[in-house]
Amino acid sequence: MTASRPGISAPRLCNGTLPRLPASMIRPAYDRTAAAIGIVHFGPGAFHRAHQAVYVDDLLAHGGDWAISGVSLQSSGVRTALAPQDGLYTLAILNETPSWRVIGSLKELLAARDDPEPVLRRLADPATRIVTMTVTEKGYCLTAGGDLDAAHRDIRRDLAAPERPVSLIGYLVEGLRRRRAAGLPPVTLVSCDNLVDNGTRLRQAVIQFAGEHDPALARWIGEHATFPNTMIDSITPATDDALRARAAAATGLTDAWPIQREAFSQWVVEDRFCNGRPDFAAVGVTLTGDVAAFDRAKLRLLNGPHSSLAYLGLLAGHETVADAMADPVFARFLNRLMREDILPTVTPPAGFDLNAYIDAILHRFANPGIRHRLAQIAWDGSQKLPFRLLGTVADRLKDGADIHRLCLPVAGWLHVLRGTAASGATLVDPLADRLLSIARRCGAGVDADVAGFLAVDGIFPPSLAGNATFRRSLAHAYAVLGRAGPTAIRQALATA
Repeated sequence: MTASRPGISAPRLCNGTLPRLPASMIRPAYDRTAAAIGIVHFGPGAFHRAHQAVYVDDLLAHGGDWAISGVSLQSSGVRTALAPQDGLYTLAILNETPSWRVIGSLKELLAARDDPEPVLRRLADPATRIVTMTVTEKGYCLTAGGDLDAAHRDIRRDLAAPERPVSLIGYLVEGLRRRRAAGLPPVTLVSCDNLVDNGTRLRQAVIQFAGEHDPALARWIGEHATFPNTMIDSITPATDDALRARAAAATGLTDAWPIQREAFSQWVVEDRFCNGRPDFAAVGVTLTGDVAAFDRAKLRLLNGPHSSLAYLGLLAGHETVADAMADPVFARFLNRLMREDILPTVTPPAGFDLNAYIDAILHRFANPGIRHRLAQIAWDGSQKLPFRLLGTVADRLKDGADIHRLCLPVAGWLHVLRGTAASGATLVDPLADRLLSIARRCGAGVDADVAGFLAVDGIFPPSLAGNATFRRSLAHAYAVLGRAGPTAIRQALATA
């Protein structure tokens, strides 16, 4: 089947139009009407729908009641786009030759901001056994030290009115409270965000919140609920109109929100579930007792270089990861950064070849089929850099190693902030107001500029911000990158 002729609207993707898909199109291999919901997921955005929802789609083909209720905390956009499609959407796998499939594991779409009660009922439903989440680092409302941020606006509100939550943590605790009151077992709560020890941090925040109102509930959660640590990986560029057009051409149907990702996908989960689980291993999920080793390798060797490409690539005028990797100067710089500066700080999981992992990452970054915009990767730098780069810097300082290459992407971020402030563009970051205020005051000199940013201890811990070697190296990198034009950026990387 081909797409409709120009000017004629193609039918909408939905249960009723599935039979109209081309015969070669992969589609749900199970009866969607028969599969009950067993998983609640907070944050059904692009990454979840390209990653966990695909694993669950494969699981449902093996049977079982593990369909997903997708909950958006702040927006109704996903529900608006996908509810008329019965939760169905198209996934493009971006290899040299793209492939397409329709995913059916999202059976329900809820917008918590519009109506909290259906969300809470779903959390307290006996059929719900797992709650997963991709809400980004800022969605957990944590302090720099990893505790629940009791001063956060949403947390303050939820502590005052816990029965009508607005935050992720508030919803989780109220859902668990209702389960306990009904005599039900708790659920397994699975963070799938790029946070070090994400399950451990989530557990601490949930118990801290519960303890503010009901110490007995907090003890029950601590004794009976489980919070597995996880690691996730798959490059997922944002959806645009070009993807919508390609999806329509491939399916012959209109899809309001198709998704795209690279072929590579990895999901590592600590095997600690309190209320049953599906056979995740049968669909390629790695179940392990040591997620930390996988997580550290990914955060430092993939996410750190990804952010490095974003900030330095934007300064050099590149638009996407593949564009930057096609520049030999960037490819050589990234290779040295990964092998010489980051690799020595990573202890591999048993049987894991770190050099082969680096080879695979460089190959993935260079994939011309992926148009992953550097500007998207650059979002939320204040939340990402402490885990992706600054921890590596701190470890290399302890070892007495040279950190000049590691400081270049950090300095690159500072210059991106300056450029954003100067242009009046929107900065996507939970600390946007403070960072832009600092950036607007820059210009008094390198040392003063750098000192302004280093004073943000939620990003730069005092032990790092006060380190003379780091301050000197960061100031040097900032000065080098401050010279005008992409040519100066490339020259700085070529000589690093």
